Amino acid sequence: MIQHILTDITFQPDLPRLLGNMRIKEGSRYVGELTSLVDQARDLASPKGLYQVAPIDHKGDERVVINGTTLKSRVLRVNLEQANRVFLFVATGGVELEAWSQSFDDMLYNFWADAIAEEALRSAIEALLAHIMDRYRPGQLSAMHPGSLADWPITQQKALFDLLGDPRAAIGVELLDSMLMSPTKSVSGIYFPTEETFQSCQLCPIENCPNRRAPYDESLYERKYCPAVD
Repeated sequence: MIQHILTDITFQPDLPRLLGNMRIKEGSRYVGELTSLVDQARDLASPKGLYQVAPIDHKGDERVVINGTTLKSRVLRVNLEQANRVFLFVATGGVELEAWSQSFDDMLYNFWADAIAEEALRSAIEALLAHIMDRYRPGQLSAMHPGSLADWPITQQKALFDLLGDPRAAIGVELLDSMLMSPTKSVSGIYFPTEETFQSCQLCPIENCPNRRAPYDESLYERKYCPAVD
């Protein structure tokens, strides 16, 4: 498999978006305080990304085999129906901002720092995706992440990290026994080419989710992913 490690990622926090998300109005004394934290983070941050281009060896009914490793998911299997390769990835806001964001005793500053670290992760994801698009021209991509659906549980993180090699040595991301990642502002998954945009949120019925990216489609699983009955 071909591996790419991205360590020279520019972090330019979107201050207007942060101010909006924090509901800080223009003229508030908090503008200067948040701006100061953003400046600190810009100097410290080192977002990173790692991805591998991997061929699909085999497709079963509810699993796919990638470079000899089995990933179990009916939804993933159906989404990869027309694909012959995938982009396995992990991206992170970096260990530097993880330590910085946890250094504040003040609850408000801690909250702001966490949001700024989330921006660093966003920068890493955008840089990684841009690199894939520029290098491989795959067309439209969608992504799936272990743990985002019951169909592809978080326990599948182990198989994904086995495929990725040693993300800890490459970009500082460690898979914990809980199957969560450290630093916490990290994300892993699979990008795959698709004609129709897919978001796991379309299959998730949880209401009032702050991270929702697409409306829940109650009939989508039955229409597209439900196994055929003989």
